[in-house]
Amino acid sequence: MHMLIDGKEVAAANETWMDVINPATSEVLGHVPAGTKTDVDAAVESAEAAFGTWSKKTTRERGLILYHAAELVRQNHQALGRQLTLEQGKPIREAIDEVRGCANILEYYASIAGKPAGEAIQLGNAGDCMVTREPLGVCGAIIPWNMPVLIMGWKVGPALLAGNTLVLKPASRTPLTTLKIAAILRDAGVPPGVLNVVTGAGETVGAALVKHPSVQKISFTGDCATGHQIREMTAHQNKEITLELGGSDPMIVMADADIDRAVEGAIRGRFYNAGQVCTAVKRLYLHEKIAPAFTKKLKARTEALHVGDGLLPATDIGPMTGKDQLARIAAQVEEAREREEGTILCGGCTLPGKEYERGFFYQPTLVADVAPGTSLVTNEIFGPVLPVMTFPDLDAAIGDANRTRYGLGASVWTKDIGTVKRVYREVRAGIIWVNRHLALPPEIPFGGVNESGIGRENGYNALESYSRTKTLYLGW
Repeated sequence: MHMLIDGKEVAAANETWMDVINPATSEVLGHVPAGTKTDVDAAVESAEAAFGTWSKKTTRERGLILYHAAELVRQNHQALGRQLTLEQGKPIREAIDEVRGCANILEYYASIAGKPAGEAIQLGNAGDCMVTREPLGVCGAIIPWNMPVLIMGWKVGPALLAGNTLVLKPASRTPLTTLKIAAILRDAGVPPGVLNVVTGAGETVGAALVKHPSVQKISFTGDCATGHQIREMTAHQNKEITLELGGSDPMIVMADADIDRAVEGAIRGRFYNAGQVCTAVKRLYLHEKIAPAFTKKLKARTEALHVGDGLLPATDIGPMTGKDQLARIAAQVEEAREREEGTILCGGCTLPGKEYERGFFYQPTLVADVAPGTSLVTNEIFGPVLPVMTFPDLDAAIGDANRTRYGLGASVWTKDIGTVKRVYREVRAGIIWVNRHLALPPEIPFGGVNESGIGRENGYNALESYSRTKTLYLGW
């Protein structure tokens, strides 16, 4: 497949290509251009040229285009979902849900296109004031490989509705579905130059996009180290930035919780997308009164999960998305085993058998009796491994939950509203779920604190982040 610049499908300036690999089989799915700084310059130039006309359209005109795009994405959700499974590895039902989620996001932003943006301020004898919002200009978006379609929607929807033009860099591992959806947006009526997609490596395409002087905002979702680099690169340029980085979400299960519901919440919250989710359940804290019964049920459910090719209907967990991801998870578990940092209840290794020999598969793993401060707790685990710990009371649970440099999400499982209020007030995270985890409808803002980033995706907050205020002071 080719990049999309100025509405045209083009190869890289240096005419070199990158392989896209199926993580379940290691087979080459296709090739995309290995973009260069020259390609980024061309995309930004195209976006600059398109900005004047696009920004002058009304938000309702832009919203209608997003609504039409959402319809087209839904019409093609089966084919797009299959493509996503092939390049990313997740089970086909998860991939289809993600594609539908992207359509929901585009539709949501279309639905708020008529919402007034601005205010009138009466100053009495001093005059009157009108505050409006205007688009930033050319924006850049860098999306990850774990949820590429959903996160594309998070960035494209508000950026375009606000009147900006956008240059998007997909992850090198998962560019194919992103390119197909970009073509759908073009077919839905997004004019040439308004949305450009440049494929390539982060150190070339990503860096060029971040540093480009004409790019007014960068929205990045990915790892903390890259996020820190982006902050450093943009510090002297005063660019607007949104960073959604890593997470180590705690799940706190109180003694009065519905155990069966919480077990299912832990299974989905940890093993969805093979655990490759920023705001997945990554630390499970069980009240000591229910810990034995809970752990027994959790172990049985974990051992019953089927790992395999995401295209097979029986698959619950697909492969890790890359060979390096598999090696990283295996090394984290092995380090914990060697240091005796916990008791491995199940999993803890790659899978034997011919069906797994060419893919990047890892068994869903539970590690009990994990002590605070050990590697499985302090480091983000981006894979199907869940450390399980106990606590005696709510004070201890809140203290353990906050013992991290991250702050993306957290959940508490309880029937007591007082407990909910305390966790909401005292646990440091961008979102607190109650009796659920991972739900992120497009209406609600999402983002973290501390090392988990700055700014918010989703909701009206994201739309505002792609615009700036402008004031008209009438001094009659």
